[in-house]
Amino acid sequence: MGFYDDLTHVERKKRRTGGAGRLIMTSVTSAVIGGMVVLLMLPTLSNAGYINMVKPGTTNVMSNPAANLFAQPVSVKVETGTVNAVKKVENAVVGVINIGRTRNNWFNNTQDVEQGEGSGVIFEKKGGKAHIITNYHVIDQAQKLEIALPTGEKVEAKVLGADPYADLAVLEIDGSKVTTVAELGDSSTLQVGEPAIAIGNPLGMKFSRTVTQGIISSLERSMPMDFNDDGQDDWELDVLQTDAAINPGNSGGALVNIQGQVIGINTLKISKTGVEGLGFALPINDVKGIVSELMEKGKLERAYLGVQPFDLTNVPRYNWKETLNLPDEVQAGVVVQGEVGKFSPAGEVGLRQYDVITKLDNKDIANGAQLRKFLTLNKKPGDSVEITYYRDGVKKTATVKLTKTPQQ
Repeated sequence: MGFYDDLTHVERKKRRTGGAGRLIMTSVTSAVIGGMVVLLMLPTLSNAGYINMVKPGTTNVMSNPAANLFAQPVSVKVETGTVNAVKKVENAVVGVINIGRTRNNWFNNTQDVEQGEGSGVIFEKKGGKAHIITNYHVIDQAQKLEIALPTGEKVEAKVLGADPYADLAVLEIDGSKVTTVAELGDSSTLQVGEPAIAIGNPLGMKFSRTVTQGIISSLERSMPMDFNDDGQDDWELDVLQTDAAINPGNSGGALVNIQGQVIGINTLKISKTGVEGLGFALPINDVKGIVSELMEKGKLERAYLGVQPFDLTNVPRYNWKETLNLPDEVQAGVVVQGEVGKFSPAGEVGLRQYDVITKLDNKDIANGAQLRKFLTLNKKPGDSVEITYYRDGVKKTATVKLTKTPQQ
């Protein structure tokens, strides 16, 4: 019984194996025949539009997958507002080279030496001459000035006018090689957050006409200036604030809006460890008026009061009561320091040493910088101003007729 069963099992296994082989052969034969039929019909299907055949000599991603691994060269023309603005004004930005004179002890003679480099903006060309705006501190103490043009050529410049408090100077050069004049914009229309482009020569001519971009960070900043390093501010400079990078050598360069118009003259930055993006520029509307007077007169004619101011906040608090006898409500002002000239405007109305000026035309005056600024921006020689001051604790007023500053 068991023997019979074993023979029957072997026969069944042989039968199953033989059937599977016939099935495989049948499938392979059918596939080959089907493929041949499709190949024979390809031209007909292609002409009918059912499939898209690749013609000889052409490739696509499917026929050559490796072709998709390599980037194909693409030509892109970039024309943004910033690019166009820079193109419009960059050739009007020049280098200003301050040349001094030093004595050579070896040869017992003097020779010219470069004292510093800054930037300037060509804003006018007429009568064969070109005129350049720059900062006063760029040309300060120069024996000679050279202008480095965008072409690399250098030409000598002369000073038409300058003012240290406004930190502005106007230079003149031969205009025959000048090809571009900057358009001066309107700083009164500026808004915080709009683009600002700085163009200048940071660190000198090695990086000439460097372009940096940022925004207008603030429209109203007053920067205290101490010209004689006595620890007391002599002036307050009204400036625009920007985060466009401004570095040494950018001074006198252009701050430009997106239309390529000059909206400010770059003048300074705060340079402290951990401080970034605090650059400042003189608003172009302020610059225009000053430049016109500098070109006409060579200087700014300031109204003269005739007192030497000293900030009350720099006086020891003990002396506020014991020496000046000031009431408690007086917390800031200008102390008249030294003798007042008898024939000066202040002397003629009786002001004297230790008087404390607190107001001009009823406007609070907290320090000497504000006093000078008020007289410069609001008064001309021949104008009158009402002074509010304290003497021995008593509040007084006087009307003073201002004159020209002596030796100007």
